[in-house]
Amino acid sequence: MNAIRYLTKSTMKPTCRILLFRRNSPFLNPNSQLHTHLSRILSCCRLIHSTHKAFRFPELGSIQRKAIPRPYDGFGATSGRGVFVISRVASFSTSVETRVNENNFERIYVQGGGGGVDVKPLVVERIDKDENIAGEEDSRILVNHGSDVNVGTSEGLRESVVAREESKVEKEAWRLLRASVVSYCGSPVGTVAASDPGDKQLLNYDQVFIRDFVPSALTFLLKGEGEIVRNFLLHTLQLQSWEKTVDCYSPGQGLMPASFKVRIVPLNENKYEEVLDPDFGESAIGRVAPVDSGLWWIILLRAYGKITGDYALQERVDVQTGLKMILNLCLTDGFDMFPSLLVTDGSCMIDRRMGIHGHPLEIQALFYSALRCSREMLAINDGSKNLVRAINNRLSALSFHIREYYWVDMRKINEIYRYKTEEYSMDAINKFNIYPEQIPLWLMDWIPEEGGYMMGNLQPAHMDFRFFMLGNLWSIVSSLGTPKQNAAVLNLIEAKWDDLVGHMPLKICYPALENEEWRIITGSDPKNTPWSYHNGGSWPTLLWQFTLACIKMGRIELAQKAVALVEKRLPVDQWPEYYDTHTGRFIGKQARFFQTWTIAGFLASKMLLENPEMASLLFWEEDYELLEICVCGLSKSGRKKCSRFAAKSQILV
Repeated sequence: MNAIRYLTKSTMKPTCRILLFRRNSPFLNPNSQLHTHLSRILSCCRLIHSTHKAFRFPELGSIQRKAIPRPYDGFGATSGRGVFVISRVASFSTSVETRVNENNFERIYVQGGGGGVDVKPLVVERIDKDENIAGEEDSRILVNHGSDVNVGTSEGLRESVVAREESKVEKEAWRLLRASVVSYCGSPVGTVAASDPGDKQLLNYDQVFIRDFVPSALTFLLKGEGEIVRNFLLHTLQLQSWEKTVDCYSPGQGLMPASFKVRIVPLNENKYEEVLDPDFGESAIGRVAPVDSGLWWIILLRAYGKITGDYALQERVDVQTGLKMILNLCLTDGFDMFPSLLVTDGSCMIDRRMGIHGHPLEIQALFYSALRCSREMLAINDGSKNLVRAINNRLSALSFHIREYYWVDMRKINEIYRYKTEEYSMDAINKFNIYPEQIPLWLMDWIPEEGGYMMGNLQPAHMDFRFFMLGNLWSIVSSLGTPKQNAAVLNLIEAKWDDLVGHMPLKICYPALENEEWRIITGSDPKNTPWSYHNGGSWPTLLWQFTLACIKMGRIELAQKAVALVEKRLPVDQWPEYYDTHTGRFIGKQARFFQTWTIAGFLASKMLLENPEMASLLFWEEDYELLEICVCGLSKSGRKKCSRFAAKSQILV
């Protein structure tokens, strides 16, 4: 296990490290791009202290693990002056910029540590060609609480926000959000999932979840506070690909954890150390690895750069390496014939058995978004050209697949209703052998004349016609759907407002599984009873994504109407995780109170509505170049002309 330590002048030096060991570290892999980069850096021996006056670097042979007593505030925050110690990679320190160019680079020394379970720290020091750097103050970031942080253009962003007196509800929400912040070695690294004082069984709600932190991160970014987001991105990056196992089996390299926890490990007497303990699903209910964590991480990385202007973070060698590892994991060839990602049940926000195994829309929309983000952020060089080509090909195939086969409206239902089955040919219309009897009775009366949506799942002989909110909203945000389809989704939500919004926005899926269907598909899950939790429950955290989609499509009035609903109820109900019943009138029977992403979702929605121009940094417009890319090769083989352009002409009209 490797670690990096940044030491300041202090009499109190806590030890911080990441818990667990790793098998396939890019630092230890001689074939990795990062290892090659580090090998070049290791040849340098000069030490320059002028660029980081806030830090004191001891001699190389003097670094040892130390465990020093100090007060603990409940989240692992440092009291008084302390040592900013960050594990495994130089990228953890917000005071060091790792951009590699002809003017500056970093030197990394591998240093042996003490005995036992001690780490082998990598000591990183900044080296510049120019010994006297005039702009050293521009790159300096103090790590103590209350210090001024200059990340990218966050100061300018803070000034650009329109000043407005916050309501009592917003002030209370901000107080709760800040109280949920988790610190690691004196620096904020995320927010806990929930801070319910009456919760006697915390389970994993006291951990920092990647998906849960996204609305918190956007709220802090929109407020002009980028430090916590930067720290989160870098810390979770260094948790990537630990050797975590379930029954002696390890997941693929590049996997991001579902969550992590800052643990306080006692050593002896009154000494202790802080460790980061990630969970890759080996402790989760159902033991399912999170597919969406890496996708959310990529989306948040782009959002951080767009809002703060700190694009240097994306260019760092370790960040580029982590980005490529996620993409390689997602783009690995397999047995599947579809461009959509094949995943198991419980691998996303719906993290329990709900019949979404296969190719759920939520994962496909996030996958598409992450690919578009990656195409913007990947450094183009000889080592990444093939990856960029694979991204473009997958984007083209995925957009066609989802637009053509997942879309449901009145015309498409009539087409499915008249499907012929058992078709065997390249010219088959019913390509997935869907039986018309699969069309549920509720859908025939529910679908409006004007409007449509992306169905929840598609597999051979199976169409899941349920409406899943998150996947449809991200289809709009990422332009996975066509402009016409995106507008139709919002038309459907407006037409079915009582079903999908009701007294509390927004339904995670519609309709709920009931009776025998609930028993068979969920396994008689007592938490996912009809119209509760994942099974048709109402989740206020989806509000910020609904707001983003409405702003993009010019339907701000819908978002304002939804925000007005939650602003009245959430503070009174103590910010619950979810609501039950068909219209969301009751607080969820097992919902945690003071749920952080409920609070953050409300604040992010308010801020986006006040500054709609900021929303344009977070969504994507139609990419018409992708529509012209065809990778199927059918026209070259002469077997059949590609149907992509015919389908495109039907969809884009």
